[in-house]
Amino acid sequence: MEFNFQQLSEILQKAIRDLGYEEPTPIQKEAIPLALKGYDIMGQAATGTGKTAAFGIPIVEKISKDDGLKALVLTPTRELALQVKEQLYALSKYKALKVFVFYGGTPVRRDLELLSKVVPNIVIGTPGRIKDLLSRGVLNLGGVSFLVLDEADLMLDMGFVEDIESIIAYTPKDRQTFLFSATIPKEIELLARKHLKDDYKFVRVISAELKPKIEERLIRLNSSKQKISELERILREHLLEKVIIFVRTKKDARDISQELKNRGFSVVSLHGDMTQRQRENALKLFREGKVKTVVATDVASRGLDIKGVSLVINYQIPEDPEVYIHRIGRTGRVGSYGKAYSLITPEDSKALWRIKKVKERYTGV
Repeated sequence: MEFNFQQLSEILQKAIRDLGYEEPTPIQKEAIPLALKGYDIMGQAATGTGKTAAFGIPIVEKISKDDGLKALVLTPTRELALQVKEQLYALSKYKALKVFVFYGGTPVRRDLELLSKVVPNIVIGTPGRIKDLLSRGVLNLGGVSFLVLDEADLMLDMGFVEDIESIIAYTPKDRQTFLFSATIPKEIELLARKHLKDDYKFVRVISAELKPKIEERLIRLNSSKQKISELERILREHLLEKVIIFVRTKKDARDISQELKNRGFSVVSLHGDMTQRQRENALKLFREGKVKTVVATDVASRGLDIKGVSLVINYQIPEDPEVYIHRIGRTGRVGSYGKAYSLITPEDSKALWRIKKVKERYTGV
């Protein structure tokens, strides 16, 4: 029998209805029944396809508020950790589960105070902060039944593999493990073979209706000096749309956002030199539509599920072609249409060739 939300407990169905979910997405249809049966899962799916609910729904279905800490979700970035927390909190609200999130860039004393008073049911966090809390002895993973490695390929790219291995050592061997990744390189396969049970299930969703529908356009310019004027022209054509402009460096993010402000645009920047509070405030303004344009380094090119982004602009195309794929994936979410414009100068020819080659073999993102 094909899975649908009506097969879940009524209390969870109520939360799902509140979220506006009507039908399971393909990744949810494939993964949730297997998870409910107790299988470990390696899932390949792009951000924006519903994978948070694919692991969150079975976890919320299977635990109660009196169980203690039963689930740990590891994510590569603070922003993604907050997004996952928000969704799991919403799914679990009628079960009154305690859902906590921990990440770097905030005072650790707040986490210590919270954990000294309350035992969470679900913890979401970045590897560095979770490892820190474990080393301080304030987080006990001995009763964890569910471990989730979300955006696993990005966590490995960011150098978290040793932290992940260290954290997994604190969890019981008989836990249920869910590993989700946009791509499945050899390193991910090795991680899965090492930490998932032998009978784990591989769920791969690359259905046509979920592939991004993105109009890509190369705007060729004679020199970099023409870029800011061309950027202004594009933005004036898309004044009512949410736009992400990608740049290479933190200085570029600051300089270009300031130049756009000088030209009358409402814009925020997003880069690694900002405090966590500044980044959260910027994202809040952008998500709520109070600001239509964000200038971002690649800190924002993976993991963030910002609804309604209709245009991505590569002010500078990246050297790494896979970064290009993930950048443009911020638009055209879950089968919707989007646009991706790239401002190209003659010196970009080699980078363009690399992007073309990767796109020829790239699937699933």
